[in-house]
Amino acid sequence: MQNKRLTLNAEKRKTIENVFQSHWEREDSPVIQEWQDAKNTYDTMKPKVYELVNNVVRSHQPQEDVDTIRSMIKKYDRSGGELYHDNCFEFRMPTVNDLGEEDTDDIKVSFTLDPSLSGYHRSSAFGRAYYREEMKAKGLNPDYDLQWKEEKRNPRYYDHESACDKWLGFSNSSNEDKSITKPKQAWESDDYKIWVIGTSYCHTRQFKVDETTFEIFKMFRKSQEDLVRTHEKIFNYTDEKMKKLRLGLKSYRYFDQAKALADKLGIALNESVLNESSSMALSVYSPENLASLLEDKVEMTREEKIAYFKAQQQSVN
Repeated sequence: MQNKRLTLNAEKRKTIENVFQSHWEREDSPVIQEWQDAKNTYDTMKPKVYELVNNVVRSHQPQEDVDTIRSMIKKYDRSGGELYHDNCFEFRMPTVNDLGEEDTDDIKVSFTLDPSLSGYHRSSAFGRAYYREEMKAKGLNPDYDLQWKEEKRNPRYYDHESACDKWLGFSNSSNEDKSITKPKQAWESDDYKIWVIGTSYCHTRQFKVDETTFEIFKMFRKSQEDLVRTHEKIFNYTDEKMKKLRLGLKSYRYFDQAKALADKLGIALNESVLNESSSMALSVYSPENLASLLEDKVEMTREEKIAYFKAQQQSVN
């Protein structure tokens, strides 16, 4: 007796989508490797750059001066001076412009979870990039800003933003367990702070550095930007594949069609991941053709895509 073919519905298709997405975000994926390399680079540079920043700050503001002001504050309260335990610093390097005039280049170095980066507003973007895997494991969506960047009025955008910011520690509620240390709190520990003379406003003090030091600080900033960039690259890479996959799955009626596609792409897909369900529309894309779309090959032009889909429709009709 021939086994009855398992039909698909919206819920089953969503389950199958998740299997494919997990495969494309696997550890040996090129985009995941690039993101991991960027994260490793940042982690390696951070303590070394902190040591360099500390040396620069102490060369401009010797420890004995800090100790003197601390004793003055103890004796005269705020009238004795101001000290701040900072993790954000600004540096400048004297230069000469094209007209032969003296000028300066400046750069901000931050050890916070929300550094101000070139091309990015100061936000949780860096934190979501750094903790991408941990957040996904908790059922959060660190990609919400990329997924709905054109739909920021969409309630889903704000729901995911709120959930991510709460987990990272950028927002808190009064009924939370205060014994749990969130990432933002951990990053603001004393380990990466330096006592400076002055107020909490980072921009009020700029420390002069030489060209070599300035270039190292630029490399550190780039490591932060690379982490955000590679996070975006993971999303874009996967999103393009998922758009094509959804088109095909929407027209697949039976599980064995999705299974054939998965087999051709080397993706493990079994009926055990599904629940019993109903049926949908006739298949438009064969597993062979959809597999070719989802492989890492040269992207088709708009005209080629239109011709391809027309040919597929005609083959069904």
